[in-house]
Amino acid sequence: MLEKISNTIKFLSADMVQAANSGHPGAPMGLSDVMSVLMKFINHNPKNPNWLNRDRLVFSGGHASALVYSYLYLTGYDLDLDDLKNFRQLHSKTPGHPEITTPGVEIATGPLGQGIANAVGFAMASKTAASMLNTDELKVIDHKVYCFCGDGDLQEGISYEACSLAGRHLLDNLVIIYDSNEITIEGSTNIAWSEDVKARFEAMGFDVARIDGHDYEQIAFALDEAKNKDKPYLIIANTKIGKGALELEGSEKTHGAPLGEDIVKRAKIKAGFDPEVKFFVSEDVLFETRMAVEKGDLAEALWKDSLKNLSSEKKELLKALENPDFSKIEFPDLKGENLATRDSNGKIINAIANAVPGFLGGSADLAPSNKSDLKGLGDFPCGRNIHYGIREHAMAAINNAYARYGLFIPFSATFFVFSDYLKTGARLAALMSLRHYFIFTHDSIGVGEDGPTHQPIEHLSSLRAMPNFYTFRPADGNENVASWKIALNKNAPSAFVLSRQKLKALPKAKFGGVENGAYLIEEKQNASITLVASGSEVQVCLEAAKILSKDNITANVVSAPCFELLCGQDDSYINRLFVGKVLAVEAASALEWYKFADEIYSMKTFGESGAASDLFKHFGFTGENIAKFAKDLL
Repeated sequence: MLEKISNTIKFLSADMVQAANSGHPGAPMGLSDVMSVLMKFINHNPKNPNWLNRDRLVFSGGHASALVYSYLYLTGYDLDLDDLKNFRQLHSKTPGHPEITTPGVEIATGPLGQGIANAVGFAMASKTAASMLNTDELKVIDHKVYCFCGDGDLQEGISYEACSLAGRHLLDNLVIIYDSNEITIEGSTNIAWSEDVKARFEAMGFDVARIDGHDYEQIAFALDEAKNKDKPYLIIANTKIGKGALELEGSEKTHGAPLGEDIVKRAKIKAGFDPEVKFFVSEDVLFETRMAVEKGDLAEALWKDSLKNLSSEKKELLKALENPDFSKIEFPDLKGENLATRDSNGKIINAIANAVPGFLGGSADLAPSNKSDLKGLGDFPCGRNIHYGIREHAMAAINNAYARYGLFIPFSATFFVFSDYLKTGARLAALMSLRHYFIFTHDSIGVGEDGPTHQPIEHLSSLRAMPNFYTFRPADGNENVASWKIALNKNAPSAFVLSRQKLKALPKAKFGGVENGAYLIEEKQNASITLVASGSEVQVCLEAAKILSKDNITANVVSAPCFELLCGQDDSYINRLFVGKVLAVEAASALEWYKFADEIYSMKTFGESGAASDLFKHFGFTGENIAKFAKDLL
């Protein structure tokens, strides 16, 4: 039966790729033997893909999506054969790489290596949830996290970052299955890679097994051993890419292209399948694999029944984790305070954490600088501060998994210039509409003496260009509070780009508010020019407006904490906001402001090393210089 299930997976995968005339048949065929056994170990409920205590299965090599969809169909998720036949087609439930719009897909893993870090994140989230909800008598959270990965995943640096952290925390609920077929697109892995993966993982604190990935007994034994581990577990499954694809077996040619009708037919004949029948699943195979539905439904029912024994306190905590109530947050009153926005942000996130038990996160070894420590709330696994070490890339991917787990609202903190390291994780958070918050401090040339390597220039424009992502650059504590209130109610990630230096509190809004993305803080009759800025540059514009008024030039001033929200306003609002000539001022590249502005005063080069005040003068971000620039524009 295992062989029949495995061959069914092989040919469903091959038929999907052949029908689409694109895709990756090699990895699904190479892993079909492992999958046919693993299906018996996974504790899940296809009728309810969101059951909290299910095992998580992550496919780090998302190009092997045909394997994912074969598994989901066979075990009874909401996919039918027509969905498999529409593989890689527009609007299908079976896209080229797994996305969370497909029932049963835990997370969109995207580029290689992300999924390993996601799996580590799920394992960490499970440990956090267990520390909150489990008692000596009842394990509310007690599940495994399985992850398929390949040679390409392990060559990516993010895998080192994440697995190093997994080893440090002895994540005994994590099982990584390494599809070791020694093939990448360009051929044998030895053209670029020769390390001892077993030794590497043992050095990171893993238990490691090496098996024949086509021997059912070895596969079952290795998977059964997972329940006895007290540390994370790597199973190195030596496989043949394109297993069963006749003369193409073991060849890189099976990686990313259809096998061809002839080979598929001849391979089916050799396996005892009808060569003329596509997408074939025998009744006995479907009966065997669909047992997952009844098994999972029973497991969830028993789990739900066990929750009756939870104390009322734990029941309330579980409810609060599943349905966070943001109305309970007592935000600090920061009106009139002159604070660096990183400092005001520290006060805000502590207020959120005190009211929302699922709010947690950490910094890439920069918590004292990011002001991101959650005071008095402990450290992972029994607390809500997570120390990621200097691992920005893994941090974002791990927190994406926290956001997908079902109980948590994570934040990731680092210097703004290092947002480049975690951009892929931020992008995938936006793609999945995750509530994942990015705290980026040291937002501009105001970083000062650390110099141009640490002074972000192009980063604001890059984040603002990302769909379904909100970038807030508040100009004072009051804007910071308002920005968080908005962000918490968006089904999307947000970034908070925050100053190192103190900023003066802004005057009261004359028209509009932060919820509109930009608003008037200085409005005059018959203004001839509008100065618009975000963050620290808003004060510069207010100073410039005063200087201009002495020369009888009337200027309006707009604070724009969120460019994306501004872009969503109607014409009447925009026309009220921007009067006369429009000059945008930002200590960044700021090219996106040409959407609204006649001219931009911005950074045209990288920064310099020196005191922040000296740098703002050197690059012309002073009231006097902006006033002169405005006169020239007029």
